[in-house]
Amino acid sequence: MHNELTKKDIQMMREELHQRRTVLRPQLLEAVKEARAFGDLSENFEYKAAKQEKNQNERRIRFLENMIRTAVVISDQSQADTVGLFDKVTIRLADDDVDETYQVVTTMRQDALRGRISKESPVGKALLGRRVGERFHIQVSERYGYDAVVRAIEKSEDDGSAPLNRFCTARPGSATGPGRAVRLIASGFRRAAPPQLRFCRQGCGGFSPPHASGPERKHSARA
Repeated sequence: MHNELTKKDIQMMREELHQRRTVLRPQLLEAVKEARAFGDLSENFEYKAAKQEKNQNERRIRFLENMIRTAVVISDQSQADTVGLFDKVTIRLADDDVDETYQVVTTMRQDALRGRISKESPVGKALLGRRVGERFHIQVSERYGYDAVVRAIEKSEDDGSAPLNRFCTARPGSATGPGRAVRLIASGFRRAAPPQLRFCRQGCGGFSPPHASGPERKHSARA
């Protein structure tokens, strides 16, 4: 399966790759050499920390290389009055009578804790192509979904203001990806507690949040 990314996504990833290869990699290699000179490696915390940072950088490099290699370039094809990629959308949740605002982005730019949701998520898929005043359904799982209404659409372009995420970003259906708390928010469960970050061990070289106990959405009992 290929990754659907914009030209700006790929440009930003190539810029990060260049910085990691030409600047960060030599610095981290030198830090490992210096830490190794401190003595016994079995009790050398500086060496272990430097090695961990070097390995993390290499994982991120491999992750970005793979994302670029498998990318399919896409662009926004929405109409002037419909929700498109990188548009900011305010919706009203029918059950709660609460307004929420999201920006629909690619998987490389998703950050649900800051309101940027992937176009591949249930919310993102349900929003694309909608018009102001349109009522739609968000199907979170086989047993749970909820209705919302589009209140406002702010048309935007991919100007690069949404940064690349540092979480594991996986293709739909992959075993890797953001931790449970972030996945729940992106899927439509809104009040998951912000997770603490830990080193990613799934190959992207960034960070990934640990598994959470579950969403704090008041209707989660229906999920």
